[in-house]
Amino acid sequence: MKYSENKIIINSDNQTISYIDQGQANAETIILIHGFPLNKTMWNNQIEELKENYRVIAYDIRGFGSSDIGSKDYSIELFVSDLISFMDKLQIKRAILCGFSMGGYIALNAIQNFHERFTSLLLCDTNCADDSPETKTKRIESIENIKEEGLDKYAEESMKKLFAPISFTKQIAEIGLIREMIVKTPQESIFKTLHALANRQETCTNLHKIKVPVLIMVGQQDKITPPDIARSMHEKIAESTISIIDNAGHLSNLENPDQFNSELRKFLNKTK
Repeated sequence: MKYSENKIIINSDNQTISYIDQGQANAETIILIHGFPLNKTMWNNQIEELKENYRVIAYDIRGFGSSDIGSKDYSIELFVSDLISFMDKLQIKRAILCGFSMGGYIALNAIQNFHERFTSLLLCDTNCADDSPETKTKRIESIENIKEEGLDKYAEESMKKLFAPISFTKQIAEIGLIREMIVKTPQESIFKTLHALANRQETCTNLHKIKVPVLIMVGQQDKITPPDIARSMHEKIAESTISIIDNAGHLSNLENPDQFNSELRKFLNKTK
């Protein structure tokens, strides 16, 4: 399935954001934030699932998909500022916020600093912790490796971490889709975002302050943000539900969309 794209200019630096906007304009709004180094089309299955009952918006973070790279240094705080400006421009006062991986970092920072703008939170294969020194070093090494060897090799190495082993025989189309997203992302965007991820602040110490309903979903075989990390976040958030997605790695929404969408729908129905 392919959805038409819209573009809108936000912020004082005239940043252009590309987004998909499906469903009824007067329905409750769900905003979907993609992971790194992907784009909004990773959410197509969820858009299809939710558009009959919600206004579903999936947007490209600056530098990804069809959004402008911009001239600023990247940070999670900048991405959150973009999100709030984007909501303001579309006159969305409050929304359900859903973030996958890096999108989850953005969502956690957003609800920490703009809690009044969100009615519930969906955290998918993500983490509240900052990078360990080892992970920071690996991110910087990735920049040097991409400069020397290009994005093709980086994409191939990423595939091994993003997908569960079973997906390499059952999710061929999805693997091709993700690989294409990575190799088509500008290197400048990847470098700037790797720095942003390495320098991000932890949000774990503020999880107990979250007062809206929260759904935490994670792939059973997620190597990047394993189920134990999801369980730890679940224990810290009073109004949270956790769901482990079977036969899925980091990209649980693509690897097992039936279970992912079922858990998503169940949570949304419960919190109406």
